[in-house]
Amino acid sequence: MPLARPDLESLLRARRLDCTLTTAWPPDAAVAPPGDPGDPGENDAAVAPTDITPLDARLGGGFPRGQLSELVGPRSSGRTSVLLRLLAAATGRGELVALVDALDMLDVESAHAAGVVLDRLLWVRGHVVANPGLCRDLNRRAIEQAVRAFALVLQAGNFGVVVFDVAEAPADAIRGLPFTTWLRLQRLMEGSQTAGVLVGTQSMARSRSGLTLKFQVPASRSPVRCRGRLFDGLDVEAQVVRARSHAYQETAAAFATIAAYGA
Repeated sequence: MPLARPDLESLLRARRLDCTLTTAWPPDAAVAPPGDPGDPGENDAAVAPTDITPLDARLGGGFPRGQLSELVGPRSSGRTSVLLRLLAAATGRGELVALVDALDMLDVESAHAAGVVLDRLLWVRGHVVANPGLCRDLNRRAIEQAVRAFALVLQAGNFGVVVFDVAEAPADAIRGLPFTTWLRLQRLMEGSQTAGVLVGTQSMARSRSGLTLKFQVPASRSPVRCRGRLFDGLDVEAQVVRARSHAYQETAAAFATIAAYGA
């Protein structure tokens, strides 16, 4: 006897096949509020976890899919460590990931030591001049090229996580981008199963149901841990900011990173 439509939809939900690359997530369904895990199966499918337990608990399970989120903070604040953990977690689940690296800053050995499966990483390398002097046009063109590459990767689909890293780019090069750039990128994210993440020193843009993870260096103590003469990790503090149903929400997360040394 053929299955009735409700029975078929129930089976699809049970196997997590009811949301495809062409299906829009319900509004605000991608993010569960802190402390309310909801349905674990659905929440796992709607977010990209970092596998950092205290952080994921504050993120509502991870970075929301189908949304553009931000990972921002100063240098040596733990920003890159969390980025690598996010990529490692996704590739460990068998997902494809992409990194648009505007300044060609990725250290491949560090990524491998952090657990990133390099065979599942698309690395798009750019070139931005940190101190351009009179040649500021070079940076404008380089950033525009990086944005186009990011958009092309989003349009391609099939990626669990796509990152746009401009963390060390000159601030004026980022400010020179038209505001419509971010709106266009957000539209490309809608209805996808990709978690989009912008990485920078300052907030740039995020989707309505995306989030901003702000890193800060603790003022009361040194965040750096050492074991003898070896670097052992960082004690990280981060703020999680989201606008959910037009209500501003903010919470904090504290966790530690552990240094990983390649063979």
